[in-house]
Amino acid sequence: MKRYNNIFNKMLLLLLLAFSFGCTEDYLEDTEEYTIDSENYFNSEEDYYNAMIGVYDVLQSTYVNVLLGEIASDNTLSGGESANDVIGFQQVDEMTHTSVNDNLDDIWDWNFAGVQRANYVLEFQDKTDFEGREMIIAEVRFLRAYFTFELLKWFGPIPIKGDERFVLGDETSIPRASTEEVYTQIENDLKFTIDNLSYTAPETGRATKGAAMALLGKAHLYQEEFDAAANVLTELINNGPYALADFDTLFLKEGENNEESVFEVQYTGEEGAGFDCLQCSEGNVAVGFQGIRNYTGPLFEPGFSFNVPTQEAYDMFTEEDIRKDLSILDIEAWAEETGATYIEGYKHTGYFNRKYLPRKNDNAGDANLTQPNNYRAIRYADVLLMAAEALNRGGIDDSQARTYLNEVRERAGLQAVEAAGSTLTDLIFEERRKELVGEGHRFFDLVRTGRAAANIDGFTAGKNELFPIPLEEIEFSQGNWEQNSGY
Repeated sequence: MKRYNNIFNKMLLLLLLAFSFGCTEDYLEDTEEYTIDSENYFNSEEDYYNAMIGVYDVLQSTYVNVLLGEIASDNTLSGGESANDVIGFQQVDEMTHTSVNDNLDDIWDWNFAGVQRANYVLEFQDKTDFEGREMIIAEVRFLRAYFTFELLKWFGPIPIKGDERFVLGDETSIPRASTEEVYTQIENDLKFTIDNLSYTAPETGRATKGAAMALLGKAHLYQEEFDAAANVLTELINNGPYALADFDTLFLKEGENNEESVFEVQYTGEEGAGFDCLQCSEGNVAVGFQGIRNYTGPLFEPGFSFNVPTQEAYDMFTEEDIRKDLSILDIEAWAEETGATYIEGYKHTGYFNRKYLPRKNDNAGDANLTQPNNYRAIRYADVLLMAAEALNRGGIDDSQARTYLNEVRERAGLQAVEAAGSTLTDLIFEERRKELVGEGHRFFDLVRTGRAAANIDGFTAGKNELFPIPLEEIEFSQGNWEQNSGY
């Protein structure tokens, strides 16, 4: 993947390119190339809208977060062709990663790019007034909160600069903020979004009040602020427009942007991409990477066999759980049933992440890099389980927690449970793993609840809760930023 010197050099380049990338989701229109500076931009509603498009565009590169979030956990193994295939994936799987890891660098770079693009809009948010300006600013603030929360999950506290762009030199003068300061910015951004957006987006894929409420509840849950998390999440459940959808179609094309979608990253197969610039793809690169190696057969296209579920992940489902074979594909059983053929990749387990397997379609360019599968970033099932956890772990209302948990279980074809206290906590944790397997949440759930060392091979407590800041960023800060502990 294309590399640049450091994050601030990257940001200057991104500012020149931000609105010339052209996005092809339903809500993103092609834009002309602009010379962008404070003198000739942000003079009209169209300028602000196009600037917002530039922030949304970075979401597509966050496919790396999803892949590595699973590989780092006990749900999957790295896979691929060999031990040398995408070394960064292999290192994270084995918990041997260091501050020199291109794939972790990608997570830092592109989420920081999202923050920088958002800050560029917010720096000039008051330059021109027009009807609906608050809505655009609210969406930009949601996106900044989304990218910032991802960075905080992966790397711990980051440098923040309020509503201003980072410029060269800031890396040596602006320190990493405290965790509390970063969470405060995230929460303030989301509260502004909640106050200025409705539950219904003006165009498919744009942020909503509900998305902001869900992410705010999640931020509170990560801080173990259970009362605050329960309050915002139960309000969302009671007043929002969301519902559990049919799991049979949830991860098919017809299941995209449905009643369960609280926030969904939009992808398209209409624009080709290449390995020289994976982040330039308008398709979901992670999907092709997870495909079955040399596959021929019905429904699916072949891929690179990364992120393969473990036997233990498949076996955690009971036979009556309808999610079992809709979430994880048993390739041997599938080949016997359909006559499909394939070859085994590295660390082959016999299982694939069916939620995000490449589907047969007419995507452009390299089929492995332009898959149109949307990423379900926040689902209503996740909201129900987060609310259940907050109510239970906060000692607030086990009865209501059971109700939310049982909604998810009953959709999966399972019987309702009667439990309380720590037994209920364990059931909620178990259900989160089953419901969200393959979606990039497991590693962070284990870390935030203190269960990572007991479940992830090679995990070192006091070190692997966070990933290392990329070495080049530490070097360019000239001692201003300390590396995370253990690296």
